[in-house]
Amino acid sequence: MFQVALRRGLLSSSLVLVLSLFGLSLFAAAQQDAKPASTDQGQAQTAPATTPAQTNSAQTGQAVDPLKRPISEKQKKENAKALKQELSKTYKKWLDEDVVYIISDEERKAFKQLSNDEERDQFIEAFWQRRDPTPDTEENEFKEEHYRRIEYANEHFAAGLPGWKTDRGRIYIMYGPADEIDAHPSGGTYDRPIEEGGGTTSTFPFEDWRYRYLEGIGQEVEIEFVDTCMCGDYHMTIDRGEKDALLHTPNGGETLYEQMGMASKADRFTSNGLETLGPGPNSTTQASKEFDRLERFAKLQAPPPVKFKDLEEVVSHKISMNLMPFDVRADFVKITGDTVLVPFTVQLKNRDITFANKDGVQRGVVNIFGRVTTLSGHIAQTFEDTVQADIPAELLAKAAENSQVYWKAIPLRPGRYRVDIVVKDVNGDRVGTWSKGIQVPDFADDRLDASSLIVADLVEPVASKNIGTGMFVIGATKVRPRVPPADGKPMLFKRNQKLNFWMQVYNLGVDDKTHKPSATVEYNVINATTNKAVVHTVESTDTMGNIGDQMTLQKTLSAANLDPGVYRIQIKVNDNISKQTLDPSATFAVE
Repeated sequence: MFQVALRRGLLSSSLVLVLSLFGLSLFAAAQQDAKPASTDQGQAQTAPATTPAQTNSAQTGQAVDPLKRPISEKQKKENAKALKQELSKTYKKWLDEDVVYIISDEERKAFKQLSNDEERDQFIEAFWQRRDPTPDTEENEFKEEHYRRIEYANEHFAAGLPGWKTDRGRIYIMYGPADEIDAHPSGGTYDRPIEEGGGTTSTFPFEDWRYRYLEGIGQEVEIEFVDTCMCGDYHMTIDRGEKDALLHTPNGGETLYEQMGMASKADRFTSNGLETLGPGPNSTTQASKEFDRLERFAKLQAPPPVKFKDLEEVVSHKISMNLMPFDVRADFVKITGDTVLVPFTVQLKNRDITFANKDGVQRGVVNIFGRVTTLSGHIAQTFEDTVQADIPAELLAKAAENSQVYWKAIPLRPGRYRVDIVVKDVNGDRVGTWSKGIQVPDFADDRLDASSLIVADLVEPVASKNIGTGMFVIGATKVRPRVPPADGKPMLFKRNQKLNFWMQVYNLGVDDKTHKPSATVEYNVINATTNKAVVHTVESTDTMGNIGDQMTLQKTLSAANLDPGVYRIQIKVNDNISKQTLDPSATFAVE
């Protein structure tokens, strides 16, 4: 057992010391009895003919019994018991700490029924394999992400106890970072939304986490954490009134109805409901949703299921289906000399999504699974997410030609890859697939180069706290690409929309004296029918402020200034120092 346990890396540093001490006794017993000792797995271990026990004792700082007296049977049992207890701590920690939030009840029960450590090791290995999104590679991304979340929780959510033990830590470990967080770290004045009764009060520190979608729980999942002790220990609550610091203060922090004399604050404590929000304009609606809130609260305690396994099977078995049409584009943006950011944009027409009525709102849900593999079949990246569209019932017909857009950016090294993307219309139970080979460019440092030229319907700066994170965010800018259809037609803009052009230029020459680049940028919008430029502007790096060997270009044009037709945008960069030129182009249409 010692060899197996050590090989699997399950012994703690303290056990190594215990093992060394026990080794002295085992060697002495083996020399006295002149018999091989057996491990728990039935493997024979023969004591050495020399006396390495003295060497081991010198390393551990322990003295050797000069009489070499045999160990009694009682001492042997005590030593074995101590070793078993030490080993059991490792498995107990794995069960009660490492995977406590993600192991199912059936798995926990099965693990507790195992009789030896070899079976436990095999169980742990199979546990992670069941959750591995890329089982044919050495890396287990799920396991790595799980332990990363534990580390993050311990760093950010500790409050007198380890972060993984807190409610925020538990939710983060189970479901990852929230899509939105409304944080009130100091509490203070709070204007209640109308669904909480309205009015103004003062609160304890609290946070509202919102997830767009959680598998097995639902859409728009909101979780509230309240720090009622003002000590940093935020606990998850089902009662949104718990954050009210004036809850038990007479005539303090009254709701709208309480201010108007239409209700008494005492009513908050006599309603026998889940929450102490007090009556308000939406009280009836809120009361009808209490069972939904209770059910959701219970579901958040259960381990999360493995996502989109059905879509992964479609990719793994290379099944081609086109029942659910969608369009995809891939762009390339330099991160470092050997790493490229590859944003994938998936666009789905509303008319191809099946909508279902939910509380007067038409809701469509699409699951997306993607996999990027090398030419040798090695899986480089996988991603999965959900796109949800909520449209008022009366506007659904008008919104049929609008689109839902999903964006996922992944880092890749230069080279050729195969990309497989599967989408599933949840309400309509239809599946579509998209497969294509891509060439991730090598942005070498010795030549003038540029990122993809992105024609976007939205380009805007983002807040400093959101730089580099979030949907469509590249650096400090939000860039939402327009995706051309798969039939080869150009991307389409209506005349009431804005056209945005975004591109980065790399490796501009820098003057040795001024330490500045010198380049001109020409923007030409060309009518594809007449082949004549209808827009022509020129800019110089001299007027672009303090830039180095890299610059970001972005230009906005109103489609109303263009007649209906097909156009080509061409951006020409002339580097006056290196004497190199770039002229990428893209085609679009205006109707």
